[in-house]
Formats: sequence, structure tokens, C-alpha cells
Amino acid sequence: MKKIFLLIALLALAWFGYQASLSPEITATKPRPLANVVVAKAAMQTVRDEVEAIGTSKAFDSVTITAKISELISSVNIRDGQNVQKGDLLVQLQNTEQLAKVRVAEVKLAEHQREFARIRSLVSNKTIAENEQDRLQTLIDTTKAELAQAGSALGDRAITAPFSGRLGLIQVSVGSLVTPGQQITTLDDVSQIKLDFSVPERFINEIQVGKQVEAKAVAFPGRLFNGKVTSIDSRVNPTTRALTVRAIIPNTDFALLPGMLMKVKLIKQSREALLLPESAIIPIQSSHYIYTLDADNKVVRQQVTLGTRTRGWVEIVEGVELDQAVIIRGILKVRPGDEVQVELQERFKFAIQSTEDTLL
Repeated sequence: MKKIFLLIALLALAWFGYQASLSPEITATKPRPLANVVVAKAAMQTVRDEVEAIGTSKAFDSVTITAKISELISSVNIRDGQNVQKGDLLVQLQNTEQLAKVRVAEVKLAEHQREFARIRSLVSNKTIAENEQDRLQTLIDTTKAELAQAGSALGDRAITAPFSGRLGLIQVSVGSLVTPGQQITTLDDVSQIKLDFSVPERFINEIQVGKQVEAKAVAFPGRLFNGKVTSIDSRVNPTTRALTVRAIIPNTDFALLPGMLMKVKLIKQSREALLLPESAIIPIQSSHYIYTLDADNKVVRQQVTLGTRTRGWVEIVEGVELDQAVIIRGILKVRPGDEVQVELQERFKFAIQSTEDTLL
């Protein structure tokens, strides 16, 4: 057994001797290669504080076209989806009897006025009693009232557009009988769209008429609709503790329709802030750090104070100077004091990002 241990010891000594005899170039530790990192310069950018909500579009003006009386339709002068102007004749009801009554009233009025003109001089000369003139004046006034009544009945049979807008589907045909309250069609003014959405009551102090809104619709994923807040509800919903806000969005090309679901961003305020990509932040317990470079391209760890976070970006309140180079890629490959090689310098652009209060 002792011979075995002795043999092992001799072999070990021989191995170490062999290693010691090797060239220093072979046994020396290889130097650590320089890590490639990407840096960006901290810059001031515009950041927006927003409230995000869901809204429903409504026509600026909307009405259901109906008839005031029961009558047969003699003509339909419109088609589905037609744009009409205020006062355009939409549907004509039969009006032959009413036209005759208007004509009779006009003839009677003209006759009474001629008679009144004839006797006026006779009354002045005391040839005819003055009460005859009064009687004719009463007839004239009565006939004028009859003419107005007949004209109103005639007007009820001409259904016109109360304002300019776009018609919906036509629900009647020539010859059909319409009754009061029966829907003939709908008329919507969609040159502007009302967009109503709810905002939590905690934002009441920050919501004002004139604030900008941005809205998106599922039907137009790549398009942004801009508008302004025009009115704020006077009451908070006691169930949801939310306040209804109304914005007006121009819709000159009539792309938006009433009833569409829209994602709304209410811009509370815009401000300038120093921003960095979130990839540059190194969280250590409750503190946050970044890696910067000194004059010799060596890594320096620097503590920072964070502000508002948003998607992919973070506001730096304290700890970074304007235009200071900050490592944003390759952080896991380096340690403080390491010399690095800058692969690419980026001047990042904060493309109107925002801080959001999401209400979805």
C-alpha cells in the first residue's frame, strides 16, 4: 500500500514539473476581449400625460323623419344614403284638396280686399256707415287666418329636410299610407361627430373645454382622428364615479358613422422631459442605475431617479445630464470599470409617446 501512495506522489510531482516547464505564453491567461455596446445620448423630448378611454360616436344632429298626418305618398324624391340640404323635399303626400283650399282662401281674400278699397272713400264721405268698413276688415282678417290654416295643412304634406345631412334607408314607397310617428327614413348630420366617453372623477380638475383628443376606430386602424373637448357633463355617475366628456371631431369625408366604438386619448397636458429607453435602466433592489462611459470608454455606474414610465421609455428626473452617453444595449456583458468598444451611437427619437391612465 505504501508503495502505491509513493508512486502516486511521484507522478504528481512529475506532472507539476512538466507544467512548470511549459512556455509562459501557453500558461498565461488570455486577456478578456472588449465588449461591444450601443450607447445613446439623453435628450429632451415632448411627453404627454393622457387619459385613455372608450367612446361612442354620435351624429352632430340626428332625427327620424316621420309624417305628422295620415296620408298616401304621391312621390319619393330621395334614395338610400343620399346627402341632402336643409329644406330639400324628401317625400310628397297627396295634397290636391289642400291646394284647392289654399286657392279658395286666396280668392276670398283678394275679393274682400278689393271691396274694402272701394268702400274706403265712401266711408270717408259718410255715404256708407263706418261699421260696414269694420265688417269687411273682419272678413279680411278671418280669410287671412283661413289661408294660413290651409297653407299649414298643405305644408304638412311636403316632408322636407330639417337640416343638411345624410339619409338612412328609405322605409316607404309611392302609394303607401303613412301615419303619424311612422318612420320614413333617418337623417344624420355627420360632417362633425360627437364623441362621448367617461373619465374617472379624480381627473375632474385636469379636464377643460378645449383639451385635445385623439381617437381611433377599428374600421380605420392606421388613421388618427383629432378633435377637441366641447362640453363636460354637470354630474358624476354615482355608480361608476365617472364623468361623461363630449368631444367634437371633424368628419369632412364622412368616414365615421354614428354608433362606432372608438378608442380615445384625452391629452391632459404636454411637457418637456429627459427620456431614456427602459433597456438602459438597471434596477438593484429599490434603486435604479445606468451605465455611462468616461473619457477612456470605461463603464461607470450612475444612480438615477426615475419619473413617469411609459411603453418602452422612462423619464429621468435626476442623475443624467443632457446629451450624456448612456449604454442602452450590451449591459449584461459589462461591469463597472470595464473598457468597452462602442459599436454604434444612437440618437433616439421619442415619437410622441405618452403617459397613460388606461380606462379600458
